[in-house]
Amino acid sequence: MAKFLSIPVTSEGNQLVSADNIKLIEQASTTTVTIVYGGAAAQDVITITHATQSSGQEMRDVIQDAVVSAHQTMWQNVVTTVAPTKAVSLIAIA
Repeated sequence: MAKFLSIPVTSEGNQLVSADNIKLIEQASTTTVTIVYGGAAAQDVITITHATQSSGQEMRDVIQDAVVSAHQTMWQNVVTTVAPTKAVSLIAIA
């Protein structure tokens, strides 16, 4: 069963992001976290834009912990709600 993260986005409500087939979660900058998905044919990258953090990997850790939590739940529980420590303003896929 597929697993998803429900991430609150300012002025947009919660958005679902796949927690499956992730290859890398990276704190790309002080305002973005990227999630890289991979398959045999191509890669997709989701960029989560959030309020500025001073340093470290705070938001990356929040997303990583949520992915781990999602995969530890029973197969019937397909959505895990994320409680970000910084406000998320945009989720985009490329």
